[in-house]
Amino acid sequence: MGGFRDYDKYDGLGLAALVKRGDVSAAELLDEAIARTEKINPKINAVVMKHYDEARAQIAKGLPEGIFSGVPFLLKDLHLLLDGTVTTYGSALFGGNVADHNSTLTDRYLKAGLVIFGKTNSPEFGLAGTTEPRLYGPTRNPWNLAHSAGGSSGGAAAAVAAGILPFANASDGGGSIRIPAAACGLFGLKPTRGRTPMGPDRGEGWAGLSISHVVSRTVRDSAAALDATAGDAPGDPYAAPAQARSFLQEVGAKPGRLHIAFTTQRSDGSVCHPDVVAAVRETAELCENLGHHVEEAAPVLNREEISRHQATIVGANTGLTFRQRAMALGREVTPNDVEHITWLIAKGAEARNATDYAEATLFIHRLGRQMAAFHETCDVFMSPTLGVPPIPLGSLDMMSEDVGKYMRVSYEYMPGTAIANMTGQPSMSMPLNWNATGLPIGTMFTGRFGDEATLFRLAAQLEEAKPWAERTPAL
Repeated sequence: MGGFRDYDKYDGLGLAALVKRGDVSAAELLDEAIARTEKINPKINAVVMKHYDEARAQIAKGLPEGIFSGVPFLLKDLHLLLDGTVTTYGSALFGGNVADHNSTLTDRYLKAGLVIFGKTNSPEFGLAGTTEPRLYGPTRNPWNLAHSAGGSSGGAAAAVAAGILPFANASDGGGSIRIPAAACGLFGLKPTRGRTPMGPDRGEGWAGLSISHVVSRTVRDSAAALDATAGDAPGDPYAAPAQARSFLQEVGAKPGRLHIAFTTQRSDGSVCHPDVVAAVRETAELCENLGHHVEEAAPVLNREEISRHQATIVGANTGLTFRQRAMALGREVTPNDVEHITWLIAKGAEARNATDYAEATLFIHRLGRQMAAFHETCDVFMSPTLGVPPIPLGSLDMMSEDVGKYMRVSYEYMPGTAIANMTGQPSMSMPLNWNATGLPIGTMFTGRFGDEATLFRLAAQLEEAKPWAERTPAL
């Protein structure tokens, strides 16, 4: 392919170690990532913007000696800004939206030595659990090209699963790290609320529901990336609790005997797909064999309340995006500017008022306290990441007029990921199972607020017991 043929043998930390020793150069790694993009991307449509010249200029200028110095990296085309490049948020409404500064998180990636060579596909404004925007077209799952790579970080997950790079930027406002991680057979951790910064343009996303991190092939890359980016910036409205030591030090540390509660059901008690149920039960047995105390138990949650308040928060923020873009363009946003479901989400906010929004924020705080009480009875809560295996492309069509069907499919597909967004808890999807048709089945683990450490310890233990990194799609 390109500049370094042993690329697949190493994760991000491994590649960075080679660069530091002088065994390979950052330019060779970039050449390899670019060659893979050019060969693989036409099949999966994961990378929608190519910043090859900017990446080469970054190397020529000299890279900082960060933990990932010389490792190729992709940003998600949603919220994160890279000075001098376009961010479209997956929408034609933001065509030509050139950034005149970096996001705080982008600066931290650059300081870590990551070489940013493009941006990945995202559904419009990150509003879907699949990545099929009208602007760029669908991202295809490398394990089966007829299936979704998940969303909203579907482009990122597909690129990593297909071997273009070892890990990539992702964000999660309702499951958007964990959903594509599950769909593409990757590790995906949503950090605690406030763990990584949203600045300088915002203090929080979706009332604190949204946060950025990565999807990765290995647990240790995720931990090291969080070490490189965690911490509040001056002026941030709040910060996550401080960790006792680096997250990378937690990887390989003994987790002790954890009390793990688990469920195979959706929050309303409905039964998930048999493949999903089998994966959770198999993982529960694995955890028990590793010495943990495992029992079937789940919090009692109100699906209708969760959906209603989530819709209020997301709708209000989408409506604000419309208003801000209208001011920038000097004209009103019309239905033709955006996808049909996006338009309905934003317009739905007009049927609610400021007190509805205040009620929604009170609800998510109350839900956080409810989950905190539940975690007094267990260290970790295990559940299905997705209610069904990765769905066929077209199952969630943002141009659909059948809103009822769209909502039903959405809930069947992603029944519980949004809970941790509302409570702010850290939550991860692990690729411990594949079904008989070769599609990955993720299992989700949610920890106490601020306790990524326990999740990283458990994740590393499970990764060692049932490794997946060597398993790659035929693509």
